[in-house]
Amino acid sequence: MTQTRLRTPPTYEQLRTMTGQELGVSEWTTVDQSRIDQFAECTGDRQWIHVDPERAKRQSPFRATIAHGYLTLSIIGALALDMGIVPENTQAVFNYGFDKVRFLAPVRAGARIRLRITLLSMEDKGPGQYLMKAANTVEIEGEQKPALTAETLVMLYERRRRARA
Repeated sequence: MTQTRLRTPPTYEQLRTMTGQELGVSEWTTVDQSRIDQFAECTGDRQWIHVDPERAKRQSPFRATIAHGYLTLSIIGALALDMGIVPENTQAVFNYGFDKVRFLAPVRAGARIRLRITLLSMEDKGPGQYLMKAANTVEIEGEQKPALTAETLVMLYERRRRARA
């Protein structure tokens, strides 16, 4: 697979014409045990499959601790922003929701993941407001099956130019 990255953020006009196109692929990021432990502490989800490496080595079908599915899902936003897919003249970006989330393979502690994004639609929602729907695939380095697939819905607010008095 060839890794593609946007060099310059697209404009809103360009995004409107990119439906069906891959927007890019993120850099690899490591999901280590420390990150998994921090997520467990933050959410209160301290299942042994996530936070007890010794027990996981003995009893888990994966023979290691694994990241929470929601941890992997939550990393999508940061990876997408790092890819530079948000137009420069954007005032704000808000998570609007998810469609068709599927957790397909576990992310073992220490694994590296990356994000691949394809634009599904760009819908005008009012002056300077756009709802972007994108297909996201979180790939695991060295694995055939992705960790997850999800359609993200993101509301973008274009920075308005102030009228000169």
